[in-house]
Parts: sequence; C-alpha cells; structure tokens
Amino acid sequence: MNHVIVTDIARADSNAIAELGELGVATVHEAMGRCGLVGPSVRPVQHGARLAGSAVTVQCWPGDNLMIHAAVEQCEPGDVLVVTTVSPSLDGSFGELFATALQRRGVRGIITSGGVRDVAELREMGFHAWAGAQNAQGTVKATGGSVNVPIVVGGAQIDAGDVIVADDDGVVCVPRAQLARVLESSRARVAREVVARAAYEQGVLSLDHNGLRPLLAELGVTYVAQQEISRGR
Repeated sequence: MNHVIVTDIARADSNAIAELGELGVATVHEAMGRCGLVGPSVRPVQHGARLAGSAVTVQCWPGDNLMIHAAVEQCEPGDVLVVTTVSPSLDGSFGELFATALQRRGVRGIITSGGVRDVAELREMGFHAWAGAQNAQGTVKATGGSVNVPIVVGGAQIDAGDVIVADDDGVVCVPRAQLARVLESSRARVAREVVARAAYEQGVLSLDHNGLRPLLAELGVTYVAQQEISRGR
C-alpha cells in the first residue's frame, strides 16, 4: 500500500467503550477467548492508570516521527493513538509536546511499540502511555508512513477504530465488529467471578468450586503423604 492518511474512520459506541475500560484488560482478554493482547513488550510508564478508546493507528519509519505529527489531525475526543514502526525501533519518538497537543484534542493516551521520553512530564500532566521503552533518543521527520491503516503491535493486529483497553496488566485490542459479543462475554465473566469470590471468602476451595478434582484424577494426579515419600527414598 502507498503511504496514506485515512480520514473519517468509524468508531465504536462511546458507552460500550467506557464499560470495557472499567472491566479491564485481563477480563476482556479472557472473555475474547484469550486473544487480542499486545503482550509484555509494551508496558505502562505509570501505575494505576486505565483507559479505553478508539484506535487511531500510525505506521512510522524507524527513528522517524513524521507520521505522528500527521496523525494528530485525525484524532478526536476519546481516541487512543497507537503507533508502530515498519521494523523494530525503540527511539523516543513521543514526548511532552505531542502529549500536550493530543490532550488538547481529548485523546486518552498512547500505545507504542517504540519509545517515549519526557516521562516525568507525561506523568505530571496525566497523559497515559504504554510503550516498548523509556528512551531519550530523538528522532527525525523525514520519511513517509501511514495513518489509520491496519498495523501489528506486539501480538495484536489493530485496525483503525478498534477498541483499545489498557491498564497495569497491559494492552488488549477488541475488534470493533466484535465489541457487542466481547462486552456480553465480559459481563458474564464478571458475574461468575462475583460468585467465585463469595465462595472463596467462605473458605470454599477453588478445586471444589470449579469441579477440578475429577480432572486431577483423569490426569493421573494422586495424593501421597509426606511420610510415604520419605520411606520410599
């Protein structure tokens, strides 16, 4: 594909996005069938933050942040900027000035396979970031890329308008077309966890609550007293 900037992308319902954000990454990931995670290569640069929003995707050249400048214009309130490069690069392509411009447009944060810098300033201004590195190495503005095209960040393919959920556990992408199904599955998972939590608080063992004892037996797992093991040595 030639270098393009795709405009007027479709976005998911804002109320559904907000609810996914409250449910959190682990719940949404499990509800999706244990898929959609960006993975541990992209980590939060702050603690206790969580967000959910529509992805504005950016594909840059390594060591070059020109297309992040171009992407700012395409951002709307509630969006999340998602950035990657055509080959691996951990240069600090994003910092406080970008965050200032994006925060003014109502953008909720950035997810990037690359590096961010001005980390203290980002934390102070409450602009949340998940990144592959914290790196002061600067970049140039010299090479074309694309905005709002399909990209891959870590283990997830992300299309423009997909829903990004991020918190201390990492980042997960929910395809926009699957939002209703994932939301329903996530609610059901939370309801099951409420029941399980109440049982555990009463002292019920997870083995029994989840009916796992027959599985242990099926797998040939047996219980042996420590004294029996000692005698067998």
